[in-house]
Amino acid sequence: MDIKRKNTAEHLRFDETKKVPLLTFDALSECDGIRHGFTTRLGGISSGIFESLNFKKGIGDSDENVDENFRRVAEEFGITPEHIVITHQTHTSNVRVITEEDAGKGVTRPLDYSDVDGLVTNMPKLLLSVFSADCVPVIFYDPVKKCIGACHSGWRGTAARISKKIIETMTENYGTSPSDVICAIGPSICADCYEISEDVADVFKHEFPAHTDEILLDKHNGHFQLDLWKTVDITLEEAGVKNERIHTTDICTCENPDLLFSHRASHGRRGVQGAFIMLTGGN
Repeated sequence: MDIKRKNTAEHLRFDETKKVPLLTFDALSECDGIRHGFTTRLGGISSGIFESLNFKKGIGDSDENVDENFRRVAEEFGITPEHIVITHQTHTSNVRVITEEDAGKGVTRPLDYSDVDGLVTNMPKLLLSVFSADCVPVIFYDPVKKCIGACHSGWRGTAARISKKIIETMTENYGTSPSDVICAIGPSICADCYEISEDVADVFKHEFPAHTDEILLDKHNGHFQLDLWKTVDITLEEAGVKNERIHTTDICTCENPDLLFSHRASHGRRGVQGAFIMLTGGN
């Protein structure tokens, strides 16, 4: 498939040969002990506006289709759906520490937590997942303490620094040193496509006063372009992650609507793709 890319970076690869095609970052693929991947619209059984690998129920797709899509991604990671753990995304900055007791919640058994946009764990064979359709998915790996994280970072979560809260939660629970963490900012809406109103821009001016010129472009008509990728990058560096360990996408969801679900490109008529990371239990 022809992918429109911003920089044609070699560090982000797309493997179309898999039953469930995945976008992966070299920096994480080269690590022992984990598997990761960002799904696309390809490889599932959903149809119509949800074609084909949608992971969200309650928006018009059948539960049976979504269940099969989860089964397929689980198979790709060498597990069963009972080992997937999902978020309950409401644009918060809340992070949940995941244990074996959370396995399968929201996929094969009821979800008993809410308002959770970030997950961390040090348990192997639990597939952490977050979902998006323009918002920024971010995944985290500490190769020293052997723990992982994932978060959904829309504009509210980005302004609230959910990525920093993931790092803090890993530090508090597993003894992570932020400088050891490898982060990947997944496919999401780029600054060229993400136009916001002045009231949203004001939030970022307040939260990131030293970086306004880096993350906001004033269109002088009451609207701005917001660079979520750069803002998450700044947040991770603030949290102590080394710049060379932050790996950012060059693929915009809005510019690739045939490959990726995009809320803006579809005017809200869409499914969601997933960002997945799992400790394999190896070295």
